[in-house]
Amino acid sequence: MNQPVTSETYAAQVRRLADLTARVHAQRDEARSWHERQCAAADRAVAEAAEQVREAERELTAARELQERMDAEVTHLWQQLRARLGAAGRRLAGPPAPAVGADGDPVLLLARVRELLNRTRQPGELPGSVNPMLALCGVGGAALAYGLGVGARAAGVGYGGDLAVGMPVLALVVTLLGPLVGLVPAKVLADRRHAVLGPRPITVVLAAGLLTTALLLVLGR
Repeated sequence: MNQPVTSETYAAQVRRLADLTARVHAQRDEARSWHERQCAAADRAVAEAAEQVREAERELTAARELQERMDAEVTHLWQQLRARLGAAGRRLAGPPAPAVGADGDPVLLLARVRELLNRTRQPGELPGSVNPMLALCGVGGAALAYGLGVGARAAGVGYGGDLAVGMPVLALVVTLLGPLVGLVPAKVLADRRHAVLGPRPITVVLAAGLLTTALLLVLGR
């Protein structure tokens, strides 16, 4: 038969069981608390990562908008440069591509380019010293048109028929347009000097062309 357990031994076992139970509860509470802390830390990490993703998306959107503004500004400044260069500028292609490895604030760089363009000389009107050349343009254009008119009248006389009637009319129209022909070389002259063909140069060319046309018509009678 089993020996009876004394009260002291039984009490000790109860205390030990109570201690073990309390320790298990404490460890369980600690494990639950650790799990909750880990879950909270994971939630914070996920939230921070999501915020970083949103911030990166905002920065990407801002960078794209900045790039579009910079591209538009580059195109505008390039067009201004081509306009300043005149005929030479029209031979230029599109804006150059960005340099590899270039650094610096693009806004600041474009501001410097804009300032440089603003400091450069704006294209002005041709000086008075080129008036003789402008007059020669008018004389040459009128003489060329008159020569074409003479050729047209001669062709009409040679072929006869309806051409004998129509060609003199065409010849007269071409001759009267002679003063305007001189504006073509005058414009080339202005472009080479990076100037504009203003009212005064146009007046010089047209006046010389009209005088030449009138003189040739009088002499040709």
